[in-house]
Amino acid sequence: MITGTHIAYLHTCHRKLWLFAHGIRMEHTSDIVAEGKLIGETSYPDRSKKYTELELDGIKIDFYDAKNKVIHEVKKTDKVERAHIAQVKYYLYMLSKNGIEGASALLEYPKMRQTQIVEWEEGDEALVSTYIQKATAIINQPHCPALVRLPICEKCSYYDFCYSGEE
Repeated sequence: MITGTHIAYLHTCHRKLWLFAHGIRMEHTSDIVAEGKLIGETSYPDRSKKYTELELDGIKIDFYDAKNKVIHEVKKTDKVERAHIAQVKYYLYMLSKNGIEGASALLEYPKMRQTQIVEWEEGDEALVSTYIQKATAIINQPHCPALVRLPICEKCSYYDFCYSGEE
């Protein structure tokens, strides 16, 4: 089953996507991931009282405003904003597939004091279907994709894993 994390990693790093999907999880070793989690948990302390956690078809949306049909997704920075948008578009797709129409998402970057509204647009269903197909194809490859040096590598929780043999 494809999750929002798979879709985000598709737009970040194919190697990370493959490793994550094959049970190689490095997020628990990363101070940066821990900081992002802390930001998500402490920036909006009353949020869990107002909004519900929503789980359906293998995805988990931490904060969903059922009354206004708004997904709230908290992120540390907007450095991989494209991946964040793809992830919430996937959530909107999954809501639609489960009969929840007209939902939108709010990407929140509390550390930067920024928000971005993400709406479901014409053509998004085909776009998200393509994301699912691409992610599935990468996950089903028999071997891990080759390392591609990217500007975000140094801040990635998989950095030590990917670069352990480097001089």
